[in-house]
Amino acid sequence: MGRRSDHTRPELREMIVSEGHRQISEVGFARFSAREVAKRIGYTIGTLYNVFGSYDQMLLAINGRTLDLWIAALEGRLEGLETGRLEAAIRAYFTFAVEHRHAWTALYDFRLPEGEPMPDYYREKVEAITGVIVREIAAALPEAHGEKARSLARSLLATVHGHCFFALNGTFALLGEEDPIARALDRVEDALARYEDG
Repeated sequence: MGRRSDHTRPELREMIVSEGHRQISEVGFARFSAREVAKRIGYTIGTLYNVFGSYDQMLLAINGRTLDLWIAALEGRLEGLETGRLEAAIRAYFTFAVEHRHAWTALYDFRLPEGEPMPDYYREKVEAITGVIVREIAAALPEAHGEKARSLARSLLATVHGHCFFALNGTFALLGEEDPIARALDRVEDALARYEDG
């Protein structure tokens, strides 16, 4: 295939991320192919690496698209809600993972090489997800314990994530658990109940 110059660099970046996200959503991280992305958009694989600098940075950009969709789904689910916001956020967490299974798991399957720092733009996207949970935990806590919201949110996020991951990979079904969302909500309520009386 000859060299092409039909698109600007920003246009190429968007084409690559869009096609890469489509592919990873369809086949998952393990079967993701940069060559197939290049083929689908009509460019060489060298063009992909030229735009992003490396395979790893391209994968981060693709996973970044998933994070953008995830935060939009969370905020969209919470928009206008006056009560039950924390439960709605947890249910939205599960819903997004189920509806975007391959793309969601790719967020955790992919790792940067040891010693390579996470780009600021990507870290900000991750912190946006965490920020939603921190905000909703803070709102659910008595005012006297508001300073505990961030540390508690990290712990509860891990709890919800574990329940979600076990639900997706079949572990809960194997254990006979039929309602992992309800169990995740139970654990969150148990944790919050510790702070109700003071």
